[in-house]
Amino acid sequence: MSLSDAIPFLDLKPVYLASREAIDAALLRVAASGWYLLGKELTEFEAAYASYCDVAHCVGVANGLDALHLGLLALGVGPGDEVIVPSNTYIATWLAVSQCGARPVPVEPVELTYNLDTTQIEAAITQRTKAILPVHLYGQPADMDSIRAIAARHGLGVLDDCAQAHAALYKGRRVGSLADLSAWSFYPGKNLGAFGDGGAVTTSDSELDCKVRVLRNYGSRVKYVNEVKGFNSRLDDIQAAVLAAKLRYLDEATAQRRSIAQRYLDGLDGLPLTLPYVPEWADPAWHLFVVRHENRDALQTRLAERGIGTLIHYPVPPHMQAAYAELGYTKGDFPIAERMHAEVLSLPLWPGMTDTQVARVIEAVRAVLEIV
Repeated sequence: MSLSDAIPFLDLKPVYLASREAIDAALLRVAASGWYLLGKELTEFEAAYASYCDVAHCVGVANGLDALHLGLLALGVGPGDEVIVPSNTYIATWLAVSQCGARPVPVEPVELTYNLDTTQIEAAITQRTKAILPVHLYGQPADMDSIRAIAARHGLGVLDDCAQAHAALYKGRRVGSLADLSAWSFYPGKNLGAFGDGGAVTTSDSELDCKVRVLRNYGSRVKYVNEVKGFNSRLDDIQAAVLAAKLRYLDEATAQRRSIAQRYLDGLDGLPLTLPYVPEWADPAWHLFVVRHENRDALQTRLAERGIGTLIHYPVPPHMQAAYAELGYTKGDFPIAERMHAEVLSLPLWPGMTDTQVARVIEAVRAVLEIV
């Protein structure tokens, strides 16, 4: 098979081409403006994205990890505190807790949805617990009503990690409007991606909004007047302009993702493969289409031989990473997460993916499963 026939895991060129005119105009407009930080482009994007998420405020920051970190700080998380986190997630979710000097306390997921098992959260809450940090993993909304109810009973804050859930809906409501604060990543591969790193925090709480704004800019509201020990974490105007241009096409791009995901669900049905499960109250963003197979590595290798690109999200759960060796967890402590991380495989999916490409992926998976 020639390189031209291969199907990559992700191709961002069609995403750019779909909004090329608007993006190019935005880049030229910022270049000519002479103002590149905390300017008009950022203000306009923050207003547009807040409106899109059905919240009052959006604060642009440098990246998704900073969005999580500053969001937790705004909730008052600090040294000695504990934060409930999923046992299966990208390590950034845990790192944000650690950056506050707090301890991440893992809770296992529901196997069907990959999201926090709300029936296990209360058993993990202690006197030190300050917040719950659910993740809408792979773009599938977590059960936020149940999480908010638990948080209310225990007086806890809720910050949700929305890095993979742009345009997802939970019971008809926008993800990004379901917690005290919501943290976003605009990494280029995200459903709403910048041309570099970028992030944001959304909220309808004016006090929390103010805290994040101060923290992102050296702890300052007035230039050279510093109220708290803050950070340098600002979404620059170039990225803000690109994001504003692409935001106009987000719903269209999401509709394409949902169409491709449905074709996968239909075309792979009945195979010895665990397909994504969608609760009736969820409308996922389909950031990723993740399947599970007990012989995942062989499946990935065979697909690669047929020119089908795949990725693993994620191969090592956070509690088994060397970075968290000090927490003392060992293999078997979180068996559901460990099993998921050993079996998950993400298939190609992006807006602009052709019907022929989708059909080839389905054909390849079906063929490979006959021999794996």
